[in-house]
Amino acid sequence: MDARTLLRRMFDAAIAAAQPALCVPPHLPAPPRGRTIVIGAGKASAAMARALEDHWPGPLEGLVVTRFGYRVPCERIEIVEAAHPVPDEAGQKAAIRIADRVRGLTEDDLVIALISGGGSSLLAAPAPGVTLGDKRLLSAALLKSGATISEMNCVRRHLSSLKGGRLGALAAPARVVALLMSDVPGDDPIDIASGPTVADPTTCADALAVLARYAIVPPPPIKAMLERGESESVKPGDPRLARSEAVLVATPQAALEAAAKVAREAGYATAILGDAIEGEAREAGKVFGGFARAVALRGAPFAPPCVLLSGGETTVTVRGNGRGGRNVEFLLSLGLTLGGLPGVYALAGDTDGVDGQEEIAGAILTPDSLARARAKKIDPLAALDNNDGHGFFSSLGDSVITGPTHTNVNDFRAILIG
Repeated sequence: MDARTLLRRMFDAAIAAAQPALCVPPHLPAPPRGRTIVIGAGKASAAMARALEDHWPGPLEGLVVTRFGYRVPCERIEIVEAAHPVPDEAGQKAAIRIADRVRGLTEDDLVIALISGGGSSLLAAPAPGVTLGDKRLLSAALLKSGATISEMNCVRRHLSSLKGGRLGALAAPARVVALLMSDVPGDDPIDIASGPTVADPTTCADALAVLARYAIVPPPPIKAMLERGESESVKPGDPRLARSEAVLVATPQAALEAAAKVAREAGYATAILGDAIEGEAREAGKVFGGFARAVALRGAPFAPPCVLLSGGETTVTVRGNGRGGRNVEFLLSLGLTLGGLPGVYALAGDTDGVDGQEEIAGAILTPDSLARARAKKIDPLAALDNNDGHGFFSSLGDSVITGPTHTNVNDFRAILIG
């Protein structure tokens, strides 16, 4: 099997391992004496809702919000679509309706929250005194700043009326079971869709520190609100969350292990270098490029043929006006570091099928990528400086396009060394 085919098969296996139809049913709670209310937010939430419907033994009702294009037909759970990664009015309306669904419940009732990556922007419920326009401006600034997902979500939790445990508290005294598909390094529930049903140890002061760190100036009403501590999230030990639990049903590590199995069956040794890699995408590309060179040229610390796998969520500090994408920026930096080294191929992509704001999952890097680009009068270094990884790989016909995957367990990176 050629390198391109093997890389794509590994990526597809990672996505398949995180499909809600496979991951959700084993973790369903027992039906309650009272009502079952299903709520949710995220790119996988509609597919999770369908998996729940297909395996639930009793009556249920509910509403989940997912990204435009990620709708999956359900019979009893309403599916609403909204914008991602910058929130819109559709997400705000859905969030209000989701909050209404969990009000006035009893101890006999059960709330099943289907939470996956993307829920932070899809569950758009600004705190009192915060407008949707303010949240949109801050979200766009954070996305361009190079802030980590944990830092961005810290800010989001303190500008929301539902995140940071508030939705879970609103459902009390009902039992709340959140089924989580992790798209964050470390799989911390508080960072998956900004933790709408779990306690949050961070503070308004922490949110202000994030904004200051990246020189983001919030609108004066938001700055004053954070300085006064008026929008604190629900803290650990709050009795309203006493009956709320969080269950991880899919993780980046499990997806990487599925990909590793495909590589081993093809005769390649495999090494999973970590499922929580963070930092600037271009810097990660340099580091992994140096590592791959050592393997290819010196056989250390692994001997070829082998595949190096990793996951996590890198960031891009946008300085140019290109099409962006952290996975393609990683690959472009990796390619420049490798310099056309023979026998080294790579694929990097987002398991949700969307790298940045493009409907493209990622791309494939080959030993001749730089040479083919230069033959087309495309300067790889200029493309990297312009944050135009998508433009670079699209011009070579090397984009990886999956369409909606209905799941999200973060980024996937594979470096194949023959």
